Amino acid sequence: MADAEIEKPKADSPKTVAIIPAHNEERYIGSVVLQARKHVDMVIVVDDGSTDATAEIAEAAGAIVIRHPQNLGKGAALNTGFREARKLLPQAVVILDADGQHQAREIPSLMRPVLQGEADMVVGSRFLGVRSAIPRLRMFGMRTLTVASNLGSGVRVSDSQTGFRAFSEEAFSRIDFQSSGFSVESEMQFLAKRLGLRIVEVPISVSYTDAAKRNILAQGLEVLNGLLQLIGQHRPLLFFGVPGLAMLLFGLWWGYRVVEIYRKVQELAIGYALLAVLLCIVGSVILSTGITLHTLRALLLELVRPKE
Repeated sequence: MADAEIEKPKADSPKTVAIIPAHNEERYIGSVVLQARKHVDMVIVVDDGSTDATAEIAEAAGAIVIRHPQNLGKGAALNTGFREARKLLPQAVVILDADGQHQAREIPSLMRPVLQGEADMVVGSRFLGVRSAIPRLRMFGMRTLTVASNLGSGVRVSDSQTGFRAFSEEAFSRIDFQSSGFSVESEMQFLAKRLGLRIVEVPISVSYTDAAKRNILAQGLEVLNGLLQLIGQHRPLLFFGVPGLAMLLFGLWWGYRVVEIYRKVQELAIGYALLAVLLCIVGSVILSTGITLHTLRALLLELVRPKE
């Protein structure tokens, strides 16, 4: 049987597309769309269940608007935007937030590594030489979550929580987010690791003109919870193995103390001994769980990996 013919972009297909997930952003969405249109061929706004005029304003500003009947979360909105982009076959896709914090004039610098074939994912970093007025609490949360995301995913970036990124066709055609909320940025690192995507960072500036619409602490905890789930799914040996091994080693050390006590006073410290046994048993079970899940995941990935 002849090989399937590869679908090629149409002559009028957009070369670059911007995807903007939006929820109740009527104040800024119009200007964000207008500014983005100066630098891309098409703007897609995914209205994620807004109850205000976000969709109407975005459409009037010249965006293609896709509506979710209810709020499904940022991850779901990006999935919708990526699915729409795949139909258009662009060379590069850029995503940015709808609240006006990102500077649309920096879109070309984000897309450049993709268009030049140097990267599959370009991360717009707020911490690479460009100084922006970022509130201290936000800064602390970003830094903390970046460290956790880097350790969990095994991919190092300087800003894991930025929503300003560009993707190659190789990347946006294969990426499918499982996270529904704001942990989707962290998930991008896990997917990049699994899919073998090339990552490049470029500096960006941000503007925080208004107070955060959401409680910063609650949002940070939401991201952290999603991050822990991602580590459990993508790196079970790290998620279970590290605490399991730590517990096992602590149990062995505690058991050594029991032996030392018995050697000195010729009496068995029953309470200490039971605690040592419990720690060793639980630690061994958790560690073996991590090893088992790690092995099963490797086998499943091998089964679903496309054959050359």
